[in-house]
Amino acid sequence: MVRAIDLFCGVGGLSHGLRRAGIEVAGGFDIDPRCEYPFKANIRAPFFLQDVRTVTGAQLHDLWGQADVRLLAGCAPCQPFSSYRRGADTTGDENWPLLDEFARLIEETEPEVVTMENVPRVVGSTVFQRFAKSLESLEYDVSFKSCHSAEYGLPQYRRRLVLIASRIGRIEVPKGTRSEDKFVTVRKTIEKLPKLEAGEIDPDDSLHKSRNLSDLNLKRIRASNPGGTWHDWPTSLRSPCHQRATGSSFANVYARMEWDKPSPTITTQAHNFGTGRFGHPEQDRSITLREAAMLQGFPRGYKFVPKGEPVEFVHIGRLIGNAVPPPLARAFGQEIVKAATRR
Repeated sequence: MVRAIDLFCGVGGLSHGLRRAGIEVAGGFDIDPRCEYPFKANIRAPFFLQDVRTVTGAQLHDLWGQADVRLLAGCAPCQPFSSYRRGADTTGDENWPLLDEFARLIEETEPEVVTMENVPRVVGSTVFQRFAKSLESLEYDVSFKSCHSAEYGLPQYRRRLVLIASRIGRIEVPKGTRSEDKFVTVRKTIEKLPKLEAGEIDPDDSLHKSRNLSDLNLKRIRASNPGGTWHDWPTSLRSPCHQRATGSSFANVYARMEWDKPSPTITTQAHNFGTGRFGHPEQDRSITLREAAMLQGFPRGYKFVPKGEPVEFVHIGRLIGNAVPPPLARAFGQEIVKAATRR
């Protein structure tokens, strides 16, 4: 039996994928109280509202109990390494030490397997290199690679770094099995959801909720073609930044998705038409929070807020965009289960 503990668990994307791979989740830790309900409701495991800096090895040992194979999993906050902050000075970011805290807990508990997911750019950082060396010094066999999530069944173009460190024999980060012609598409994922107008909410699903659009942005999205850019618009609809020579670098904002391809990377602002290619392929609105969650690999019924509570775009959008895509977690979870079975 493989039993996992999920550090930086968020709403449970990593845990959900691991569970689908046949791994038991013993509990999750996160500092955000908004994660407690979705983690408990969907993962059905204990949630600990606790800063990882205060978590102890003794706590983790108690949660694992007598597991045959103990897995410590997590996705340390990746904002310091995000491509959206390229060129910014992140040396003072408070999230930098969190990977060191992950390493501390590994050293204190020496679980049989460790897995980490993050943005690919973290590989070039000093903190990642220190993390990998600490694993090797503890005699872990370390495998890591940048994974194109669409190759693992995610209906989204998204690259993520996956690391697996093992003391039960080498566990390779698996290759994706889907070729481009077999990618899961936007159409297959969200086409059957109820149609909405901009600003409308599905009465049967509070997460299927679309933001209002200004009159100008309604005109813009009506002038937008799936896969197109603002170059498709008449000049009267273009903003001042589009008129400048540098405006060409913003081609993927105020744009529609395409039905028969995976979506672009789902960010924390994916509900906002103006922050990326987040316009619905056909309806004159941005994608809803539910659509963003499904494109991130969550099942349609995944719960994010208790029934009757308000759904806030900013907060829920952040939780969805920061989540580990469950299909990717399932793929590397299956490799861990195979290795545990061979043991």
